[in-house]
Parts: sequence; structure tokens; C-alpha cells
Amino acid sequence: MTQLMQTEPDVGDDVVLLTVPADGGYLGVLRTATAGLAARLHFALDEIEDLRIAVDEACAMLLAIATRDAELECRFAVTDDALTVEVTVATVRGARLPSESSFAWKVLTALTTSAEAEANGRYATIRLLTRRTEF
Repeated sequence: MTQLMQTEPDVGDDVVLLTVPADGGYLGVLRTATAGLAARLHFALDEIEDLRIAVDEACAMLLAIATRDAELECRFAVTDDALTVEVTVATVRGARLPSESSFAWKVLTALTTSAEAEANGRYATIRLLTRRTEF
């Protein structure tokens, strides 16, 4: 399911919702959507590639703890100078995301403006924010 909707009239953010099966074979769809939206914001080519890698890494972290037959729900929020990517998946009981000192988190924080995660026992979400570099 893909949707484009306006969140609040005053804010001006565009939000794209994309849901794919929680299977590595579908990550290309999310990487392509990420690249297209970043290009729309006139991100530099290296920024687009960094964001694609970060989204791929975040999804890999979530796939490792996803329930069987789960779906990855990806929410892209587009503003004038930034792209926020929020990926959520239903998790198996007792699942934990890698610690913030892990290599995976080092990758996420190196490639984005900010990265954060939350898990509540049923779902886990990773949120990535990337601001366009001004030249």
C-alpha cells in the first residue's frame, strides 16, 4: 500500500506511507523510494546514497526481530530541507534492537543527521532524519 497525504495544512510536510512484506527481497523498493524522495529535495548524490544505505541498515536490524509474515511499514516525511524515514515492524516476543554502541548504530548515526529507535514489546521502530547539506 502506498499513500501520499498532507499531514497538517500549516506544516506543509508531504508524507508517503509504504508497506512491504518483511523480507529482504523487498528492501530494494524502500531504497528506491528513499532515493527518489531525497532527489526531490535536491540532496547531493552522496547524501542520497548515504540515506539509502542507512535505510537498508535500519531495515536489516528490524528484519532480524520481525515476526513471521510481518510487514515493514515505512513512513517518509518530506519537508523543505529534510527527509525523515520511520520504519516499523511487528516483533517477536522478547526482541531487542542492537545497542546504540553496536556497529549497526554507528553506521546509522554516521550516515544521517539523527537516528533513534523504540521498541515496546510488540513493535519496533527506527527513525532516521537527514537534513540536506547547504552548499
